[in-house]
Amino acid sequence: MNRRPVIRSLLRGLLFTGVVVHATGPASISAQDRLVIVSPHWEGIRYEFTRGFDAFYRDETGRGVEIEWMDVGGTSEIIRFIKSEFTGKPEGIGIDLMFGGGSDPFVELARLGLLAPFRLPDDQLEGLPAEAGGYPIYDAEYRWYGATMAGFGIMYNKRVAQLVALPVPETWEDLADPGLYSWVGAADPRKSGSAHVPFEIMLQVYGWERGWQVITALGANARGFANSGSQVPKDVTSGEVAYGMAIDFYAWAQINAVGPEMIGYTMPDNLTILNPDGISILKGATNMAVAQSFLRYVLSEAGQRLWMQKPGTPGGPEQFQLNRFTVLPRLYQRIDPAHTSVTFNPFAWKSSFVYDAVKGAARRHIVDDMIGVFVIDAHAALQRTWRRAIERGDVERLLPSLGAVPITEEESLALGDRWRDQAFRNRTLLSWSRLAAEKYGSGASGWAGARYLLLFGSGLVLAGMVLYLWRLKRRSG
Repeated sequence: MNRRPVIRSLLRGLLFTGVVVHATGPASISAQDRLVIVSPHWEGIRYEFTRGFDAFYRDETGRGVEIEWMDVGGTSEIIRFIKSEFTGKPEGIGIDLMFGGGSDPFVELARLGLLAPFRLPDDQLEGLPAEAGGYPIYDAEYRWYGATMAGFGIMYNKRVAQLVALPVPETWEDLADPGLYSWVGAADPRKSGSAHVPFEIMLQVYGWERGWQVITALGANARGFANSGSQVPKDVTSGEVAYGMAIDFYAWAQINAVGPEMIGYTMPDNLTILNPDGISILKGATNMAVAQSFLRYVLSEAGQRLWMQKPGTPGGPEQFQLNRFTVLPRLYQRIDPAHTSVTFNPFAWKSSFVYDAVKGAARRHIVDDMIGVFVIDAHAALQRTWRRAIERGDVERLLPSLGAVPITEEESLALGDRWRDQAFRNRTLLSWSRLAAEKYGSGASGWAGARYLLLFGSGLVLAGMVLYLWRLKRRSG
């Protein structure tokens, strides 16, 4: 008998759950100007920056501004939307700014020529460091800037761990431990940018082959995959799961709500990054001058104080505590410790792991789709195979086969540009789906099956690439 659902129901009855608060943006009075922003940010950020920018803009221009916040989904969905819109309207898509979503999406959009460069005034640029923890804070050509920063780690429910005798996590590999089966929470990276980054970190820090083994085992341990990265911390707090990969501010929000005695959060030593959370003006912005003013405000001291300070403190937000890092080092000394819950200074943080943002951006959609096909869409079959391996004590022997994928790291990078061809992408995903069904359906019994899958899958992809290049040559001839 599977007692885990019963245990979870009992635990949820014992645990304190937080309250979800919804808000509406401040009303705009006599707005003469307009700004359109696409963003994955939650309503608290939208409210505070709408309110703050309206005051900033009125002081500078004597005019009001109305901000339209477009919600088209998470970061991954926003990127797909922007690229699709620019396909039909290459001169501009009627959106002025993208605000939030990490850094990889901005690197990708810059590479595609879809961002409008804007150099901050010298007095602002001088106060903005070039990097933090080895990661650039802004683009060398001024096409995007880090508006804030985010760390990636593991959130865990201390009370659940104690009641069920589960360990405190220290590394990403800990989440792949068979003893954590069904206690791990995760989100779908195809829909959530914050969910994507930890998976890419694993591939870079552990290497391609071992990284996929960790991702596969972690996925097999997952209870399910949420559509939003913000859902996972809530599931950890409620006791639905004991562990979850989480961006720092989602974790801190839950810790603030229920207390550090109940929820813990760790950023694995030398196995994670502090990632700029970007802002940029899109090419062909309709309201270019207003967009530039908004970007200056976000990176000003007044705008940066909103991230760190508690509501009601001098210069702080009005209603919402955002619990984010500022990208201005001087504010870590200037802000009264009593006025902030952010006690960690990212500019004092050191890590031996150097994240390759160019590599991450180049293969982002390939990695997301591979996780989708081999882990999420095939989750039920993967879990059956994983559960049998646990019961038989066969995990160590089976994991290399389970974690085998049909392309090499080099091929994943080469496929980046080709992935925009939807017909090719769909054919490849179909072939991968068949491989996943065969792999998990047969129990993936050993390295022989894995080698077959790798060779067969690689052959399909390479054949498609050869055909594509041949067609290009014929057209040019």
